[in-house]
This record gives sequence, structure tokens and C-alpha cells, in this order.
Amino acid sequence: MSAYRIALVTARAARDLDEDLPPLVNALRAAGADVATLDWDDPSVDWTAWHVAALRSPWDYTQRLPEFLAWAQRAAAATALVNPVDIVRWNTDKHYLADLERAGVAIVPSRFVEPGDDAAAKLDAFLADFPTATEFVVKPCVGAGSRDARRHARSALDDALAHTRSLIDAGRSVVLQPYLDRVDDHGETALVYLDGAFSHAIRKGPLLRRGEDATRALFAAEHITPRTPSDAELALGARTLAAIPADAPLLYARVDLIHDGAGQPRVLELELSEPSLFFAHGAGSADRYAAAVLRRASAVRTA
Repeated sequence: MSAYRIALVTARAARDLDEDLPPLVNALRAAGADVATLDWDDPSVDWTAWHVAALRSPWDYTQRLPEFLAWAQRAAAATALVNPVDIVRWNTDKHYLADLERAGVAIVPSRFVEPGDDAAAKLDAFLADFPTATEFVVKPCVGAGSRDARRHARSALDDALAHTRSLIDAGRSVVLQPYLDRVDDHGETALVYLDGAFSHAIRKGPLLRRGEDATRALFAAEHITPRTPSDAELALGARTLAAIPADAPLLYARVDLIHDGAGQPRVLELELSEPSLFFAHGAGSADRYAAAVLRRASAVRTA
């Protein structure tokens, strides 16, 4: 029987930045798979030639979301796209945070500003809702890696308003969140799940520094170390996974948490589309991912 053919989907600009690609390619090849790293927007690729197309690092999608989602729909019709296109469509817009909150998941409090809204009125209403927030975050609903996100002081509303207006004037929805300053010491906890099971966790240092402009790179530089998550963090991770509108466990998921003023974890982001999974910090994690991919490839071949 010929080898399972696995496409790892990236973008030209991300090929040399995705640290998960080399260990994953090695793990898949060690398991006997035929593997290629392919750019999502390469028109020469025949996606029907692959048993599975696994989204890895198509990190330029935030500037090309309609084009990317249209490609994902076509790819899903040609091969087994993971994660599934409906999940990708839901997760590439941070309005999903409101869905998680309605499902009872503790999120970082979030308010949304839409193109056409009165940005000043929305910002005033947000600050009225959170009177003790001395700092807050303005970021686009479609974005990744802290690109176009900034931390603002309550005492510098002109800058925050200009940032918000620049985004909505470009047709981009905005999410406003109080800045939970425990992240400055505790950092973020990222919980990684493979095939629905907890795999490993890492700590990210704080990304949004006071007074810094939003990054223009594909993503902001991150300081990553291993972390053993607390019971409370694992419990919130499990509740978050249970709230995902999926019929079966996803190949991969990452739940990013920070702590509030009471020391309780809250979901900052849920990464189901193209997250870094930090295989270097989870012993055996690349092999577990590879095994899960091959199980999906087997199901495709025998269907």
C-alpha cells in the first residue's frame, strides 16, 4: 500500500518562521508518510492528490481573509482539510469570544466595535462598563500574533480612539478588552490539545508593552518556556473545548489563558486555525500529532 500523502499548509512568508514544521515533517516521515510543505495560495497545487491537508502556518490570511476562506472551502472539497473549514471560518474572527461567553466560558471581558459604529461612543461605553481598568487593549477581530494590537492607557484616550478609528475605517471589526495586568508577571498559559486530549503547555511572556506601537510583522516576538498548568487552567481549557461547535475532537487546539485580578484564569484566545503548537516544549507531541493525522488519512482512504 502506498504511503499516506500529507500536505502541511503554510505561506511563503512563514516557511522559515514556523518552528513546528521541521519536527512535524520528521515525525510524519518516520511514521511512513509522504509529506510536502505547500503554500495555501499556490495555484499549481492539486489538493486532490493529498489524503490530508493540515493547516500549519498560513499566517498571511489576516490580510486576505475572504481569499483564504474561499481557498479553504475549495480545499475541503478536494481533500480532508484539518481543522475543518467550518471551524476555521468560525475561529478566524474573534467574535467567537462572544459565543464562548454565552456558553459559560470565562473569557477576558470583550466588547466589539463594528465598521460604521460611532467609535467614540463605543469606547466611552466600554470604559463605563470597566471603570477600574486603567489600561485596555484595542485589536482587530481578524488578526494573529498581536499584529495591529496595542495596549492603551485610560489617560490617553485620543490615541486609543485614533487606533480604533483606523481599524474600523479600514473595514475591520475591533475588540476592546481591559488589560489584565497580572499577565505582566504571570504571562500567558497556552494549553495545547491534540485529537481532543491535553498534550502540553507553555508560558508566553507578555506581548503588549506599555507605549509600544502595534507590530507590523507577521507576529510579535515571543518568549516561550514550558509550564505545568494549574488545575483551574486545565478545567477552563476543558470547558472551552466543550464549547467548540464541532461534532468530533479536533486534530489540534490551543487555549490561551491569562489571569484576572482575582487570580482566576480567563480565555484570551482560542486558536483552532493555524496556531503554533510548540512541539519543542512537549516531549512526544510531534509524534502524537503525526499519529492523529495518519488516523485521519486512514479514515479518508477507507471511506
